Amino acid sequence: MDLLGALSSDQQGPEVPQCSRKGCVAPADWQVKWNNPKIHSPERRKIWLACHEHRPWLESFLQARLFWRSTDPLKHAPGGAEANL
Repeated sequence: MDLLGALSSDQQGPEVPQCSRKGCVAPADWQVKWNNPKIHSPERRKIWLACHEHRPWLESFLQARLFWRSTDPLKHAPGGAEANL
């Protein structure tokens, strides 16, 4: 077991962007954009990625807290390796 190696910044994330919902490993199709007005400037946007199944759940979670700003399709880079965020 390599504890220090696990902290290395050399490790890359998944090839295909994944849904941000806890426990979900489905490919993301949507960018759910939000901010917390108590701590973020009005123009700042945080982004959660959502699969088709979890998009409504993530939007509802953020809307209940008045954090949701918009939802846009996730644009994949040529080859489908990364998102254009």
